[in-house]
Amino acid sequence: MLLGCAVSVLAGCGFQLRQAPQFAFQTIYIASGPNSSTVRDIRRGIATGSNVKVVNDPSAAQVVLDVVLDRREQVVVGLNATGEVREFQLRSRFQFRLRTAQGKELIPLTELLQQRDISYTESAALAKEDEQQLLYRDMQADIVLQLMQRLAAVKTIA
Repeated sequence: MLLGCAVSVLAGCGFQLRQAPQFAFQTIYIASGPNSSTVRDIRRGIATGSNVKVVNDPSAAQVVLDVVLDRREQVVVGLNATGEVREFQLRSRFQFRLRTAQGKELIPLTELLQQRDISYTESAALAKEDEQQLLYRDMQADIVLQLMQRLAAVKTIA
């Protein structure tokens, strides 16, 4: 009985599990540089749970996603008294635009930026490098999620 009440309360408040985004287009071409792990995740995200097909020919696509920039940065933000690095700021930048195959701009040039701070000690350099890669993967997943939400927000392509 308690479980039934919990289900009815959640249903009444509008709670709903996250679903795959619905797109206003059926085909997309992704114009990007070679070997981008972010673009691979975008392709995977579009193909999973939607009816959109990623095509290899821009003339066969309804929309074109132009990836302008996909860069990882590492900036020193803290030094100790002897000049050794104590803290880094990791940044992941992703710039894109979405247009129709005819050139009509649907999403203007947009930059998605994620940043994380990470402490650093020379004695744990290997562990910190692994932590750094985990943080970059987390930032990349956030960027892909934000991009999917923006693509789903496009309501018409005509």
